[in-house]
Amino acid sequence: MPEDARKRAARRLKIARGHLDSIVTMLDKEDAYCVDVLRQIKAVQGALSGAGEVVLRGHLEAHVATASTRGDSVELVEELMEALKYT
Repeated sequence: MPEDARKRAARRLKIARGHLDSIVTMLDKEDAYCVDVLRQIKAVQGALSGAGEVVLRGHLEAHVATASTRGDSVELVEELMEALKYT
């Protein structure tokens, strides 16, 4: 994965971790307001989704775009289809 993509994905994951820590802290309190918790959960989901997009773009640019030159297009397509099952 290109260094820039790694850094951007790591940044988004750190943001997600911060939101997740915030949710855990909120839930430790008896007066946690459900809507606030839901908002934070959405923020975590958004940060994770953004990280996934960064990683996918990095993979497409670094590996898929050059697959035909290397001759491993079929393998890369299969690998990517398998990975996308989980999104």
